[in-house]
Amino acid sequence: MKIKSYDKWFYLLKGLLLAFIITSVLIVLFSLLLTYSTLKESKMPLINTIIMMVSITTGSIYAGKKIKEKGWVNGGIVGILYYIILILLSIVILNPFSIDLFSITKLIIAFITGVIGGIIGINI
Repeated sequence: MKIKSYDKWFYLLKGLLLAFIITSVLIVLFSLLLTYSTLKESKMPLINTIIMMVSITTGSIYAGKKIKEKGWVNGGIVGILYYIILILLSIVILNPFSIDLFSITKLIIAFITGVIGGIIGINI
């Protein structure tokens, strides 16, 4: 069965929403862990990257499973959109965003994680 274009975007956006819901839950859990344990704040960048990867993978798996074609492309789209939304939120809430090696690396990680999640989703 061929999925229509608007259905693809619907599933991509649903996967993206799922990714942000998972991000929110994991950040709250990590914040509680950081508050009530001896975990050091120096671990925050690593934990944030892991949370991002888990969230993108889950959202991409969902999108790939629902769309049932071109999982790597659709997963990559979820990963890139996720990171673009994070950048936009960062610009609105925090200081101005600057493009540096760290941000480009995170974008590449988001894309690759999305691609892997989409491939997994299409093969489930």
